[in-house]
Amino acid sequence: MLAQIDKSWQPLFAEHQSELTKIQEVITAQRIAPAYRNVLRVFTYPINHYRVVIVGQDPYPTPGYATGLAFSVSPEITKLPASLKNIFTEYVSDTGFSYPVNGDLSNWAQNGVALLNSSLTLNLDDKSEHLKIGWQVITSAALDILGSRGCVAILWGSHAQKMGSVFSTTHKIESVHPSPLSAYRGFFGSKPFTKCNHLLTSSGQVPINWRLP
Repeated sequence: MLAQIDKSWQPLFAEHQSELTKIQEVITAQRIAPAYRNVLRVFTYPINHYRVVIVGQDPYPTPGYATGLAFSVSPEITKLPASLKNIFTEYVSDTGFSYPVNGDLSNWAQNGVALLNSSLTLNLDDKSEHLKIGWQVITSAALDILGSRGCVAILWGSHAQKMGSVFSTTHKIESVHPSPLSAYRGFFGSKPFTKCNHLLTSSGQVPINWRLP
């Protein structure tokens, strides 16, 4: 699994090798999402590549959807998850860009956005099991690193806000989650993409090109 990661993340995983070993022992014999080769996909980019992090909770439970990037789905998926559709509605409203052709958010990752779930895997046969197998120790440490380097955190919902509490108020954007249960209570109209770029430019950093195909 560690063959996937950029060398800049190696100290983090060396520090948490025991947790990762226990996780691997749990997931090896299970049907998991995303595919094993994509579990650490967010760590294939160097630490200094990232200027923004969007925090999710866990991978999509529908087989074939999860890609290793939070909120993103495989490009061939035609029925988008409800939360992602709401993200795209706000994306169009906020940025003025066209509605994306699919739900693949790889362009955001390539442009400096860490799409990080707090739990990097999901057991397709026991959807909540992996929320408590140790991933959050590792992902919390990753958020500490990103926060210490001046990244801006986009935190949707109480779970993400708790995970991202390490970020200063000048480097985080918070709102309710984009799920259908809460999106109308403050996600729509929250302008996370333009607000994020304002925070980046205010701190002397290059803004994110949010445009998707």
